[in-house]
Amino acid sequence: MLQQWLADVLATDSFELTPASSDASFRRYWRLAREGTTLIAMDAPPAHEDCGRFADLSRRFRQIGVNTPEIHAENREQGFLLLSDLGNRVYLGELDDDTAGRLYADALSTLATIQARAPVEGLPVYDAPFFQREMDLFGEWLLGRHLGIVLDAGEQTMFDRAHASLIDSALDQPRVCVHRDFHSRNLMLTETANPGVLDFQDAVLGPLTYDLASLLRDCYIAWPEERVRDWALGYLDLAIRSEILEPVPAERFLRWFDLMGMQRHLKACGIFARLNHRDGKPHYLADVPRTLGYVIEVAGRYPEFGDLADFLRRCVMPGLSSVSP
Repeated sequence: MLQQWLADVLATDSFELTPASSDASFRRYWRLAREGTTLIAMDAPPAHEDCGRFADLSRRFRQIGVNTPEIHAENREQGFLLLSDLGNRVYLGELDDDTAGRLYADALSTLATIQARAPVEGLPVYDAPFFQREMDLFGEWLLGRHLGIVLDAGEQTMFDRAHASLIDSALDQPRVCVHRDFHSRNLMLTETANPGVLDFQDAVLGPLTYDLASLLRDCYIAWPEERVRDWALGYLDLAIRSEILEPVPAERFLRWFDLMGMQRHLKACGIFARLNHRDGKPHYLADVPRTLGYVIEVAGRYPEFGDLADFLRRCVMPGLSSVSP
């Protein structure tokens, strides 16, 4: 069906399709080559995905100068989009000690543009129940389904208290447009207007540090903590200069950043386990130790999360290498 739709849109069937990328969703992407140029075709099954939301948000971001794909054609009923091609140079494959400063500077500048200028009308609100549902994925899928860990009453109380503290910190922050997956696998190195930005269809109205934690404490690549802190504090200065944020003490901002990352990484660990057990995508399990390591490291800095850090270190981390997909 996709191939016929493309032939109708282009008024020719003289083109070649090759797989362009895959992700953690039901969407599939194809690179269309024709007459020396390329486009990207998205196939997003309507029963599982809303390609219209992707198209609408892409246009919204492009209007404020963010480099998202241009929508050339769409069929929302069938879940098809024809997009401009941002290339195949994913940030994850381009980042190293020498390039990280420049590439992250570009990414942080784009993030500031989104937070300062993106319209937020109609975006879902990242509220307390939303955060709680996300963190519940950790207990259901990683602890229960993957590791077979059943929490006793004291351990459950410990998690409940940690969740409440993480939610309170998230709700204490200014609310902005949140991409929700602003990291090295969704940013493309482009010759102009770097970076190209993808996978923004789940954008919400939520905490200022969420995308910052997603980028700087990336589930797929790690950096020395001192460098992460310098980048985070540099963004604090940028956010204040851009009038995204009123001046706040650095310690308060870093606590927001740290705890926001903990919330996100607990969710991500649960999602990685779910991708394995529900969706047959076991390769994401390789990213769980790095992601959980962030939670343990950060939790260990704050006395109220000391018991959580100890539990994760003793009871969860050792089992990750001993349980097969």
